[in-house]
Amino acid sequence: MCQFTLCLALLSLFCSAIPAKAIVMGNTSSYDITLEEINIVNKLNNINTEETVEVFNHGQEKIYITQCDIDLMAKLVYAESRGEPFEGKVAVASVVLNRLLNPGFPNSIEGVIFQTNAFSCVRNRDIKANPDQSCYDAVYEAINGTDPTNEALYFYNPAIATCSWMKQTQKKDTKSIGNHVFFKC
Repeated sequence: MCQFTLCLALLSLFCSAIPAKAIVMGNTSSYDITLEEINIVNKLNNINTEETVEVFNHGQEKIYITQCDIDLMAKLVYAESRGEPFEGKVAVASVVLNRLLNPGFPNSIEGVIFQTNAFSCVRNRDIKANPDQSCYDAVYEAINGTDPTNEALYFYNPAIATCSWMKQTQKKDTKSIGNHVFFKC
């Protein structure tokens, strides 16, 4: 186990203020931490988290993703892009990851998805959806680096959007995929 991981494990044993997300997620590339080491630290600290199952690499940043994160993203993809082409499903998953990388958004997948008014399908921190295999495939495609959106942070369907902000905001780097428009502000 590398020195950083040992220090993190010892520090978290003595300081319960370190959140579990700090151990599961974040930019650890300069410390060369493996998934196994992260899971060991979580177990040493009795942190009740799922084991990391995927790593999303973006430049120098690595984001460690659990099965729960993948399931939540698949539910969002199903609810927001049902009936859209596969590329549109990948695009929705990509927006979640792009927000996760942006300091203006929460620093966890759950935080991004459940951020107030972020996605129309979320009600009371729940998404009523039963994702199919194509939704999971789209999530994995995005995690593996495919982003058809030009790093978009937002999307909407102009034909059915009710949010005046979406309709009126100045959009940059727009890309239409299926019925959705993906963009940055």
